[in-house]
Amino acid sequence: MTYETIQLAIADGVATLTLNRPDKLNSFTVQMHADLADALKTIRRDETVRCLLLTGAGRGFCAGQDLSDRAVAPGDAVPDLGESLEARYNPLLRSLKALEMPVVCAVNGVAAGAGANIALACDIVLAARSASFIQAFCRIGLIPDSGGTWTLPRLIGPARASALMMLGDKVTAEQAEAWGMIWKCVDDEALAGEAQALAARLAAMPTRGLALIKRALAASSTNAFDAQLDLERDLQRLAGRTADYQEGVRAFMDKRQPVFQGR
Repeated sequence: MTYETIQLAIADGVATLTLNRPDKLNSFTVQMHADLADALKTIRRDETVRCLLLTGAGRGFCAGQDLSDRAVAPGDAVPDLGESLEARYNPLLRSLKALEMPVVCAVNGVAAGAGANIALACDIVLAARSASFIQAFCRIGLIPDSGGTWTLPRLIGPARASALMMLGDKVTAEQAEAWGMIWKCVDDEALAGEAQALAARLAAMPTRGLALIKRALAASSTNAFDAQLDLERDLQRLAGRTADYQEGVRAFMDKRQPVFQGR
């Protein structure tokens, strides 16, 4: 399927979704949101897809919102930015979080504003050594959105998150790895290959079980310990009923590599 602002390729269990406005550092427009929403529907409906890889074309991952898409002439009504979040950004983040498969993000350059927070909302984040993360909202009088005020303190702690959000300082990929903001920083020329290899590895795993891991992790930040134990019990019950679990046990007993189907 052809899109105006993104590219979608599906092969060998991996859906590769590339933000494709390189001349604008892949910044978001209304059209890009519409294209992403449609692509994510396609991914959810395709039973062959077992992992999503998200990246950006050109020299940047995503510079956040394209401010020219919101430009108003003097005297015009001020745009309702809350409506923009409710109608577009929030559904996008919810869709990514709800995907019942691993979501890998390969950050190939600057990830600023909403671009940074969308990347950090993914399950596993790789970044090129030249990449950077910037909470740019404070520079134009806004607050971090796209889940940033929820995600960032949980990744790096409230002290660092507060300073980054209030100062708008750039975080290098190496610093992001050191702080636990991302999984790994890799050399620029290795990013695409390593991200594809990671996505392929995840797609070959028991992805129904990985989806249940995502559910458990999502609940852990708000559950009490006893509630989390109960959730683990319930999700383990579901995992134990999957065909992949049966295959994993048989392969272990047969001393062979398992062949998982994501079921």
